[in-house]
Amino acid sequence: MSCSYIHVYDTRVIVFTPADVHVSKDLIHAMVYDVKSGVWSRKWRSFPNMIYDRCRIQRSQRFQQLLRFRARYDHLTFLNRPLRNKWTVHQTFSQRSRFRPHMPETLLYQSSADLQRMLKVSPVVYVKPINGTGGRGILRIERQREGKSLFDIQGRRQSRQIIAPRKVSLNRLETIVRQWCISGKFLVQQGIPLRLPSGRFHDYRMLVQKNGQGDWEFTGMAGRVGAARSVTSNLHGGGHAMKAETLLKQWLGSEERADKAMRAAEKLGIEAAAYLEDSFGALCELALDLAIDREGKIYVLEVNPKPAREVFARSGDNSTYRKALVRPLEYAMWVYKNKNTPSSSKVVEE
Repeated sequence: MSCSYIHVYDTRVIVFTPADVHVSKDLIHAMVYDVKSGVWSRKWRSFPNMIYDRCRIQRSQRFQQLLRFRARYDHLTFLNRPLRNKWTVHQTFSQRSRFRPHMPETLLYQSSADLQRMLKVSPVVYVKPINGTGGRGILRIERQREGKSLFDIQGRRQSRQIIAPRKVSLNRLETIVRQWCISGKFLVQQGIPLRLPSGRFHDYRMLVQKNGQGDWEFTGMAGRVGAARSVTSNLHGGGHAMKAETLLKQWLGSEERADKAMRAAEKLGIEAAAYLEDSFGALCELALDLAIDREGKIYVLEVNPKPAREVFARSGDNSTYRKALVRPLEYAMWVYKNKNTPSSSKVVEE
């Protein structure tokens, strides 16, 4: 459900979008769930004093409406605040020695010189939008062994359409990347070797959340395997999910190495979430997309403060999926009790 909120009155939940707000009356024409009948219906409700804004950046009038909503009701308590773009987040992580080893080499693309510079560092390079989601708008570039000036490129358009692999010269590559990046700001990033024996790419989605005591806690991690011919592992792009332990054991070769990587990832995730919250403001949960190379080294590819949770259900980890849904509500109740807000309202968007 795009740009919507779940608003918790004690045990009741309502869902609404900015379009459902009656501004002059401070009322919301929201979706309300009736537990007895199991039916959602529209009802007028008073305006909440606590909001969990889970709406993502979009190129749409709906998103512009959301920005106006955020500005108008900025005085209310938000469980989270938007993170900055991928470039700013990368720079923020890079300021701390704790996180620098876990960040792929990354440049803000401004000219072909940036592309050439990254190709000297890494034989595989990704070009990605600084505000992209769902694997959209990503190019993968790989230098071919048979010639320094020959490159294999493939990708996924903004529409998620897969671009089949093809070989191009350096001059042609530079032209393609310039045209690809003309629509906005893009990053040029070191590629981490993530191709499985099947030829598909994989990564890991880790979720850390605030618990009912207001502390960051590891919720779970799942593996994601991309669709055939896809350069990303996103589920919406045709990928599938696996339990992280299973995929890591296959990738790293032993249960012991997989367990070690899981423990290191968990520690990194909790510390990263706390650091980003200190840097950007209140957060309720954070997903980290991780690359883990054959040596077990962990790289943070992206962070998402408004993550989907279905990766756990699709991997068969239903207990983690349920925990991922419940924890934001538990944290919201903790915030309410500790802030002594005048009415028992919490908001979480789904």
